[in-house]
Amino acid sequence: MKLLITGATGLVGRAIVELSNKQGIPVNYLSTSKEKIVSNENFEGYYWNPKQNEIDLDCFEGVTAIINLAGSSISQRWTAEYKNEILYSRINSLNTLGYALGKIDTSAITSLVSASAVGIYPSSIDHLYTEEEQSIDNSFLGEVVDKWEKEIDALAHFGFPVAKIRVGLVLSKDGGVMPKLAKPISYYVGATFGSGKQWQSWVHINDLARLFLFVVQNQLEGIYNGVAPNPITHKKMVCELAKVLKAPLLLPNIPKFAMQSILGEMSHLLYASQRVSSKKIAEEGFVFDYPNIANALQFFYNGD
Repeated sequence: MKLLITGATGLVGRAIVELSNKQGIPVNYLSTSKEKIVSNENFEGYYWNPKQNEIDLDCFEGVTAIINLAGSSISQRWTAEYKNEILYSRINSLNTLGYALGKIDTSAITSLVSASAVGIYPSSIDHLYTEEEQSIDNSFLGEVVDKWEKEIDALAHFGFPVAKIRVGLVLSKDGGVMPKLAKPISYYVGATFGSGKQWQSWVHINDLARLFLFVVQNQLEGIYNGVAPNPITHKKMVCELAKVLKAPLLLPNIPKFAMQSILGEMSHLLYASQRVSSKKIAEEGFVFDYPNIANALQFFYNGD
Protein backbone atom coordinates (compact mmCIF):
# COMPACT_ATOMS: atom_id res chain seq x y z
CA MET A 1 0.00 0.00 0.00
CA LYS A 2 1.06 3.57 -0.68
CA LEU A 3 -0.84 6.60 0.62
CA LEU A 4 -1.50 10.05 -0.76
CA ILE A 5 -2.36 12.40 2.11
CA THR A 6 -3.68 15.94 1.90
CA GLY A 7 -3.24 17.97 5.08
CA ALA A 8 -0.31 15.73 6.05
CA THR A 9 1.45 18.49 8.00
CA GLY A 10 -1.55 19.22 10.25
CA LEU A 11 -2.17 17.73 13.69
CA VAL A 12 -3.98 14.61 12.50
CA GLY A 13 -1.90 14.31 9.34
CA ARG A 14 1.37 14.21 11.26
CA ALA A 15 0.04 11.41 13.48
CA ILE A 16 -1.07 9.37 10.45
CA VAL A 17 2.29 9.88 8.72
CA GLU A 18 4.16 8.77 11.86
CA LEU A 19 2.00 5.66 12.19
CA SER A 20 2.36 4.89 8.48
CA ASN A 21 6.14 5.10 8.78
CA LYS A 22 6.09 2.68 11.70
CA GLN A 23 4.06 0.25 9.61
CA GLY A 24 6.34 0.64 6.59
CA ILE A 25 3.69 2.39 4.48
CA PRO A 26 5.18 5.00 2.10
CA VAL A 27 3.41 8.36 1.90
CA ASN A 28 3.07 10.97 -0.82
CA TYR A 29 1.72 14.28 0.40
CA LEU A 30 0.47 17.52 -1.09
CA SER A 31 1.66 20.97 0.02
CA THR A 32 0.62 24.48 -0.97
CA SER A 33 4.17 25.71 -0.31
CA LYS A 34 6.85 24.69 -2.79
CA GLU A 35 9.56 25.91 -0.40
CA LYS A 36 8.40 23.60 2.40
CA ILE A 37 8.27 20.42 0.31
CA VAL A 38 10.66 17.78 1.64
CA SER A 39 11.20 14.28 0.40
CA ASN A 40 12.87 11.14 1.64
CA GLU A 41 12.59 7.44 0.95
CA ASN A 42 9.08 6.97 2.36
CA PHE A 43 7.77 10.56 2.47
CA GLU A 44 7.58 12.52 -0.77
CA GLY A 45 6.01 15.93 -1.23
CA TYR A 46 4.23 17.43 -4.25
CA TYR A 47 2.83 20.88 -4.93
CA TRP A 48 -0.81 21.79 -5.27
CA ASN A 49 -2.88 24.96 -5.09
CA PRO A 50 -6.58 24.12 -4.65
CA LYS A 51 -7.56 27.80 -4.95
CA GLN A 52 -6.30 27.69 -8.54
CA ASN A 53 -7.19 24.02 -9.19
CA GLU A 54 -3.49 23.23 -9.61
CA ILE A 55 -2.01 19.86 -8.70
CA ASP A 56 1.09 17.87 -9.63
CA LEU A 57 -0.32 14.65 -11.08
CA ASP A 58 2.94 12.85 -10.23
CA CYS A 59 1.63 12.74 -6.65
CA PHE A 60 -0.48 9.72 -7.63
CA GLU A 61 2.49 7.61 -8.73
CA GLY A 62 2.19 4.19 -7.05
CA VAL A 63 -0.66 5.39 -4.80
CA THR A 64 -3.30 2.86 -3.79
CA ALA A 65 -5.23 4.88 -1.20
CA ILE A 66 -6.01 8.53 -0.46
CA ILE A 67 -6.59 10.24 2.89
CA ASN A 68 -8.02 13.75 2.67
CA LEU A 69 -7.51 16.02 5.68
CA ALA A 70 -7.31 19.37 3.89
CA GLY A 71 -9.14 22.33 5.40
CA SER A 72 -8.41 25.49 7.35
CA SER A 73 -8.69 25.39 11.13
CA ILE A 74 -12.06 26.27 12.67
CA SER A 75 -10.27 27.57 15.79
CA GLN A 76 -9.85 31.11 14.55
CA ARG A 77 -12.33 33.96 14.90
CA TRP A 78 -15.16 33.51 12.39
CA THR A 79 -15.10 36.77 10.48
CA ALA A 80 -17.07 36.79 7.23
CA GLU A 81 -13.79 36.45 5.32
CA TYR A 82 -12.51 33.58 7.45
CA LYS A 83 -15.83 31.72 7.29
CA ASN A 84 -15.37 31.63 3.51
CA GLU A 85 -11.83 30.32 4.07
CA ILE A 86 -13.11 27.52 6.32
CA LEU A 87 -15.70 26.41 3.77
CA TYR A 88 -13.82 26.83 0.50
CA SER A 89 -10.54 25.39 1.77
CA ARG A 90 -12.50 22.13 2.08
CA ILE A 91 -14.56 22.45 -1.09
CA ASN A 92 -11.68 23.55 -3.33
CA SER A 93 -9.42 20.76 -2.08
CA LEU A 94 -12.00 18.11 -2.93
CA ASN A 95 -12.76 19.71 -6.29
CA THR A 96 -9.05 19.69 -7.14
CA LEU A 97 -8.72 16.06 -6.08
CA GLY A 98 -11.71 15.19 -8.24
CA TYR A 99 -10.26 17.07 -11.21
CA ALA A 100 -6.94 15.22 -10.82
CA LEU A 101 -8.56 11.81 -10.42
CA GLY A 102 -10.35 12.43 -13.70
CA LYS A 103 -6.98 12.87 -15.40
CA ILE A 104 -5.38 9.61 -14.26
CA ASP A 105 -5.98 5.87 -14.30
CA THR A 106 -7.67 5.20 -10.94
CA SER A 107 -7.82 1.41 -11.25
CA ALA A 108 -5.07 0.95 -8.64
CA ILE A 109 -6.85 3.07 -6.02
CA THR A 110 -8.73 0.91 -3.53
CA SER A 111 -9.89 3.50 -0.99
CA LEU A 112 -10.47 7.20 -0.38
CA VAL A 113 -11.07 8.32 3.19
CA SER A 114 -11.88 11.93 4.07
CA ALA A 115 -12.13 13.75 7.34
CA SER A 116 -15.48 15.22 8.30
CA ALA A 117 -16.73 16.43 11.70
CA VAL A 118 -19.27 15.62 14.40
CA GLY A 119 -20.28 19.28 14.19
CA ILE A 120 -22.86 18.20 11.61
CA TYR A 121 -25.02 16.78 14.41
CA PRO A 122 -27.52 19.13 16.09
CA SER A 123 -26.54 20.34 19.54
CA SER A 124 -28.40 18.26 22.13
CA ILE A 125 -27.97 17.41 25.79
CA ASP A 126 -29.95 14.16 25.71
CA HIS A 127 -29.62 12.66 22.21
CA LEU A 128 -27.08 9.97 21.27
CA TYR A 129 -26.06 10.39 17.64
CA THR A 130 -25.24 7.56 15.27
CA GLU A 131 -24.21 7.72 11.62
CA GLU A 132 -27.86 7.18 10.65
CA GLU A 133 -28.86 10.65 11.88
CA GLN A 134 -30.35 12.81 9.12
CA SER A 135 -30.77 16.11 11.00
CA ILE A 136 -28.12 18.78 10.53
CA ASP A 137 -27.13 21.40 13.08
CA ASN A 138 -28.44 24.83 12.13
CA SER A 139 -25.10 26.49 12.87
CA PHE A 140 -22.38 27.68 10.50
CA LEU A 141 -20.40 24.56 11.35
CA GLY A 142 -23.34 22.31 10.52
CA GLU A 143 -23.66 24.04 7.15
CA VAL A 144 -19.94 23.63 6.42
CA VAL A 145 -19.88 19.91 7.23
CA ASP A 146 -23.02 19.28 5.19
CA LYS A 147 -21.49 20.92 2.09
CA TRP A 148 -18.13 19.26 2.80
CA GLU A 149 -19.69 15.80 2.86
CA LYS A 150 -21.61 16.39 -0.36
CA GLU A 151 -18.29 17.13 -2.09
CA ILE A 152 -16.76 13.97 -0.61
CA ASP A 153 -19.71 11.91 -1.87
CA ALA A 154 -19.19 13.31 -5.37
CA LEU A 155 -15.92 11.35 -5.59
CA ALA A 156 -17.75 8.01 -5.29
CA HIS A 157 -18.41 7.92 -9.05
CA PHE A 158 -14.78 6.89 -9.64
CA GLY A 159 -15.75 3.43 -8.42
CA PHE A 160 -13.49 2.93 -5.39
CA PRO A 161 -14.85 2.89 -1.80
CA VAL A 162 -15.29 6.36 -0.28
CA ALA A 163 -15.52 6.82 3.49
CA LYS A 164 -16.12 9.83 5.72
CA ILE A 165 -14.81 9.97 9.28
CA ARG A 166 -16.70 12.43 11.45
CA VAL A 167 -13.96 13.52 13.81
CA GLY A 168 -14.71 14.65 17.34
CA LEU A 169 -12.60 16.62 19.81
CA VAL A 170 -9.02 15.48 19.15
CA LEU A 171 -6.87 15.13 22.26
CA SER A 172 -3.18 15.85 21.74
CA LYS A 173 -0.48 17.76 23.58
CA ASP A 174 0.86 19.00 20.25
CA GLY A 175 -2.14 21.10 19.27
CA GLY A 176 -5.89 21.31 19.12
CA VAL A 177 -8.12 22.11 22.06
CA MET A 178 -6.41 20.27 24.92
CA PRO A 179 -3.42 22.60 25.44
CA LYS A 180 -5.84 25.55 25.36
CA LEU A 181 -7.94 23.96 28.11
CA ALA A 182 -4.96 22.79 30.14
CA LYS A 183 -2.98 26.04 30.21
CA PRO A 184 -5.43 28.14 32.28
CA ILE A 185 -6.12 25.18 34.56
CA SER A 186 -2.40 24.77 35.25
CA TYR A 187 -2.28 28.47 36.26
CA TYR A 188 -5.29 28.04 38.57
CA VAL A 189 -7.59 30.10 36.35
CA GLY A 190 -9.43 27.25 34.65
CA ALA A 191 -13.21 27.26 34.51
CA THR A 192 -16.15 25.44 32.98
CA PHE A 193 -18.02 26.97 30.04
CA GLY A 194 -21.75 27.36 30.62
CA SER A 195 -23.51 24.69 32.64
CA GLY A 196 -20.83 22.15 31.81
CA LYS A 197 -23.57 19.68 30.86
CA GLN A 198 -22.74 19.90 27.16
CA TRP A 199 -21.39 16.61 25.79
CA GLN A 200 -17.93 16.38 24.28
CA SER A 201 -17.20 13.44 21.99
CA TRP A 202 -13.44 13.19 22.09
CA VAL A 203 -10.78 10.89 20.64
CA HIS A 204 -7.11 10.30 21.45
CA ILE A 205 -4.88 11.40 18.56
CA ASN A 206 -3.21 7.98 18.36
CA ASP A 207 -6.54 6.18 18.15
CA LEU A 208 -7.72 8.57 15.44
CA ALA A 209 -4.60 7.94 13.33
CA ARG A 210 -5.13 4.19 13.74
CA LEU A 211 -8.79 4.57 12.82
CA PHE A 212 -8.01 6.33 9.52
CA LEU A 213 -5.56 3.59 8.55
CA PHE A 214 -8.03 0.91 9.65
CA VAL A 215 -10.69 2.31 7.34
CA VAL A 216 -8.20 2.52 4.46
CA GLN A 217 -6.78 -0.96 4.97
CA ASN A 218 -10.23 -2.54 5.22
CA GLN A 219 -11.58 -0.53 2.28
CA LEU A 220 -14.62 0.55 4.27
CA GLU A 221 -17.14 2.98 2.83
CA GLY A 222 -19.83 5.25 4.17
CA ILE A 223 -19.84 7.32 7.37
CA TYR A 224 -17.97 6.46 10.56
CA ASN A 225 -17.79 8.50 13.75
CA GLY A 226 -14.19 9.12 14.77
CA VAL A 227 -14.79 9.36 18.52
CA ALA A 228 -13.92 7.29 21.59
CA PRO A 229 -16.61 4.97 23.01
CA ASN A 230 -17.20 7.10 26.13
CA PRO A 231 -18.13 10.74 25.51
CA ILE A 232 -18.12 12.94 28.61
CA THR A 233 -19.62 16.23 29.68
CA HIS A 234 -17.55 19.37 29.41
CA LYS A 235 -17.54 19.68 33.21
CA LYS A 236 -16.13 16.17 33.47
CA MET A 237 -13.46 17.00 30.90
CA VAL A 238 -12.34 20.08 32.85
CA CYS A 239 -12.40 18.22 36.16
CA GLU A 240 -10.36 15.31 34.79
CA LEU A 241 -7.80 17.72 33.36
CA ALA A 242 -7.59 19.54 36.71
CA LYS A 243 -7.11 16.22 38.49
CA VAL A 244 -4.26 15.06 36.27
CA LEU A 245 -2.63 18.52 36.43
CA LYS A 246 -3.11 18.60 40.21
CA ALA A 247 -4.65 22.07 40.02
CA PRO A 248 -7.80 23.34 41.74
CA LEU A 249 -10.76 24.82 39.89
CA LEU A 250 -11.43 28.08 41.67
CA LEU A 251 -13.37 30.25 39.21
CA PRO A 252 -17.12 30.21 38.54
CA ASN A 253 -18.59 28.90 35.29
CA ILE A 254 -18.26 31.22 32.29
CA PRO A 255 -21.63 32.21 30.78
CA LYS A 256 -22.17 32.04 27.04
CA PHE A 257 -22.68 35.78 26.57
CA ALA A 258 -19.21 36.43 28.02
CA MET A 259 -17.48 34.27 25.41
CA GLN A 260 -19.72 35.58 22.64
CA SER A 261 -18.44 39.08 23.38
CA ILE A 262 -14.85 37.81 23.05
CA LEU A 263 -15.06 35.20 20.29
CA GLY A 264 -18.25 36.13 18.47
CA GLU A 265 -19.95 33.33 16.54
CA MET A 266 -17.00 31.01 17.09
CA SER A 267 -18.05 30.68 20.75
CA HIS A 268 -20.54 28.09 19.44
CA LEU A 269 -17.68 25.57 19.65
CA LEU A 270 -17.48 25.92 23.43
CA TYR A 271 -21.17 25.42 24.18
CA ALA A 272 -22.38 22.96 21.52
CA SER A 273 -23.28 19.50 22.78
CA GLN A 274 -22.88 16.35 20.68
CA ARG A 275 -22.96 12.90 22.30
CA VAL A 276 -21.80 10.63 19.52
CA SER A 277 -21.62 6.84 19.23
CA SER A 278 -18.58 4.90 17.98
CA LYS A 279 -20.45 1.58 17.87
CA LYS A 280 -20.38 1.30 14.06
CA ILE A 281 -16.58 1.34 13.72
CA ALA A 282 -16.26 -0.99 16.72
CA GLU A 283 -18.56 -3.47 14.97
CA GLU A 284 -16.09 -3.47 12.06
CA GLY A 285 -13.44 -4.71 14.47
CA PHE A 286 -11.66 -1.52 15.49
CA VAL A 287 -10.48 -1.51 19.11
CA PHE A 288 -9.68 1.76 20.86
CA ASP A 289 -6.48 1.86 22.90
CA TYR A 290 -7.87 4.82 24.86
CA PRO A 291 -11.61 4.30 25.43
CA ASN A 292 -11.78 6.35 28.64
CA ILE A 293 -10.79 9.95 29.34
CA ALA A 294 -8.75 9.07 32.44
CA ASN A 295 -6.30 6.76 30.67
CA ALA A 296 -6.10 9.14 27.71
CA LEU A 297 -5.06 12.05 29.93
CA GLN A 298 -2.67 9.86 31.92
CA PHE A 299 -0.88 9.09 28.64
CA PHE A 300 -0.37 12.78 27.89
CA TYR A 301 0.55 14.07 31.34
CA ASN A 302 2.08 11.10 33.15
CA GLY A 303 3.55 9.22 30.20
CA ASP A 304 1.66 6.04 31.03
